[in-house]
Amino acid sequence: MSGDEEGGDSARQPAGSASRAGRLNRLDLKQLRVLQALLRERNLSRVAADMGLTQQAISEQLRKLRELFDDRLFLRQGNRMSATPLALALGERVGRILQEIDSLLEPSEFTPATYQGVVTLSATDYAMQAILPAFLREVRQQAPLLKLIVQPFETDRVEQKLMAGELDLVLSFPDFLPDSLPYLTLFDDRHLCIASSESTLHGCAFSIDEIAALPQLVVSPSRSALKGSHDQWFASQGLERNIVMSVPTFKAAPDVLYTTDLIAFYPSRLLPNPKVAALTVDFATPTFEVAVAWHPRTQESAIHQWMIEKLERISG
Repeated sequence: MSGDEEGGDSARQPAGSASRAGRLNRLDLKQLRVLQALLRERNLSRVAADMGLTQQAISEQLRKLRELFDDRLFLRQGNRMSATPLALALGERVGRILQEIDSLLEPSEFTPATYQGVVTLSATDYAMQAILPAFLREVRQQAPLLKLIVQPFETDRVEQKLMAGELDLVLSFPDFLPDSLPYLTLFDDRHLCIASSESTLHGCAFSIDEIAALPQLVVSPSRSALKGSHDQWFASQGLERNIVMSVPTFKAAPDVLYTTDLIAFYPSRLLPNPKVAALTVDFATPTFEVAVAWHPRTQESAIHQWMIEKLERISG
């Protein structure tokens, strides 16, 4: 009997294809979820606790993954696991695969009132105050079985988290978003110049030169620094701001202003606030955009589309 008769098409299959098929047969869904969790947590014990398994079981799954991909994948550094370049490269693809698998269990027709799932949002301090209260109220009313997780916005990690499936939607400013992400502008806002509601500065009209000279507080959420978002705009007018203090959140600014002689530029959508009031000025500051972003793979997801449409409607 010839080789062709004995083996048929399988006998002519390239050795690399047969080897690849064999490796795929050794890969299971649990291993992919372990890989995704390790990329997120970088800690074996936390992954074990999250998945309801023993640390020994997670270590065994990691051993199989290392053997399968012929790579260390994660290296121990103190209490954390450092991901190898291959593990990081696998993150987006694994996240996409798991997203597709999870979608198999979604109903063919999306109905908010009966939808059960978990959606994770990342939002700036501003978005948490200006957008989320109204948005979350409507979500609870219309999709009571949906569970929502809100995380602080991290500029340096937003793309990685979206790729790994750790985030679903991001509420931020377009300038803070990676170029690779699709986004929708929800609205424009403007900063007003404010001071304590009891400040003696109220009742006067100020020029831009006079405002630049007054001691100012800025909100610097990502990096502690005496720099603000309007520095470049002031510089274009040939002026330098007199910044003497920074705080990490917009929420903290009114409390500080109320007890000091400082002024600040504050988003109009976060006003009114009883502790501060807008000063009278003879100039207008530039506007800024607020956007919602998502990963391209969720472009057609019914739950993502519903939430984006909801955000657009309440923000208009």
